[in-house]
Amino acid sequence: MLSNKEGSRIPQATFRTRQNDDWVDVTTDEIFSGKTVVVFALPGAFTPTCSSTHLPGYNELASTFKENGVDNIVCLSVNDAFVMNEWSKDQEAENITLVPDGNGEFSEGMGMLVDKTDLGFGKRSWRYSMLVKDGKIEKMFIEPEVPGDPFEVSDAHTMLDYINPDAKRPKIVSLFTKPGCPFCARAKKALNDRGMAYEEIILGRDATTRSIKAITGETTVPQVFINGERIGGSEALEDYLNRN
Repeated sequence: MLSNKEGSRIPQATFRTRQNDDWVDVTTDEIFSGKTVVVFALPGAFTPTCSSTHLPGYNELASTFKENGVDNIVCLSVNDAFVMNEWSKDQEAENITLVPDGNGEFSEGMGMLVDKTDLGFGKRSWRYSMLVKDGKIEKMFIEPEVPGDPFEVSDAHTMLDYINPDAKRPKIVSLFTKPGCPFCARAKKALNDRGMAYEEIILGRDATTRSIKAITGETTVPQVFINGERIGGSEALEDYLNRN
């Protein structure tokens, strides 16, 4: 039975991290003391749910969390420092601090170390999230103890709703571009000027002309989508931004 530790202090641990090709020990005191920290823990780097949804959700909402009093967002997994660093690069998770709990000491102290030998994983962390203020756990969202890898309550939106249900979410922006396109540069500048984060999909690397035609009915770039709505090219984007 996984235990909810709300009201308790976090366990003491030292994490072996790699920074600029050097080993650097980071303690829980350094991470949590005097700070408001959101932690989300997961079974493993590069695994499907963790890579497609769990980490990206927190990365996308990082600025909103900080606007609502969160000093840092920590992703924790029972993986070594090399794996966590490579996963951070792969995910472009510049808004998240990835912490390697390589020996599972912190996860064990939290009562969240579980046996996943049936998957060849050995001991791993159960999936959960928590809000920690100055080392004290205020709130935990623990995934239900059912077979498989449930992902129902430890997501970024659930945590943000707890911190501030009225918090304004950033718009989800996707932008099709191609190298050397001046209109694409204009669209990116317009988004950057408004402080709007976006996913850039580059033709020839991430997609083909056939792909963009199938999605938009057009072969020209840029093509901008905001919250699933097709806005169009750079001029249409500027009109949209002026209206909203």
